[in-house]
Amino acid sequence: MIETIPGALSLDDILERAAAWHRHLCPRQVLGARMGILAGRLLSLELPQQNKRLYTFVETDGCFADGVSAATGCWLGRRTMRLIDHGKVAATFVDTHTRRAVRIRPHPQARTEARRYAPDAKTRWHAYLAAYQIMPDDVLLEAQWVELTLDLDRLISRPGARTVCHRCGEEIINEREVTRDGTILCRGCAFEEERYVRSAMTRLDQ
Repeated sequence: MIETIPGALSLDDILERAAAWHRHLCPRQVLGARMGILAGRLLSLELPQQNKRLYTFVETDGCFADGVSAATGCWLGRRTMRLIDHGKVAATFVDTHTRRAVRIRPHPQARTEARRYAPDAKTRWHAYLAAYQIMPDDVLLEAQWVELTLDLDRLISRPGARTVCHRCGEEIINEREVTRDGTILCRGCAFEEERYVRSAMTRLDQ
């Protein structure tokens, strides 16, 4: 039995939402949902949230992140979730009022233990899918209180903050500009190594 706080959705409800977005349910969606439920209990927050009190950092994208979103109500589109792409199925949940933060990851033995909780599963994948829904928190997950090393207020920024890069002329929002020798620059112009695209020689009409 998974404990939740009053008013929270059940795991089944959360997984139904997540599965509807993907047209299937997978083990990583379950892990994301279970992490979100545990975070709500540890931080004493009713989730999924209707406001923007909880901020979540996910360490990989894909199905896992959607499982976290379904459980917490944190979304990239609502600016309550941020991807820190370390390729890890892990997430840090921050109460923006108290600044308490907890990082949750799968227990190192979760996959091994899954077979005990779903012995009749036809494949390992099916064992993970079934077991992750019923395994106790302390068998499935590990949680650790952490402190952020970044400025959360700066990251969240403020409504209406915008300026223009003096080099490329593109608008910059959310106070992501860099000032060098009095010149306002976007990060792409200020740090060439951070650019993920470059101009191509081929014209769009070709």
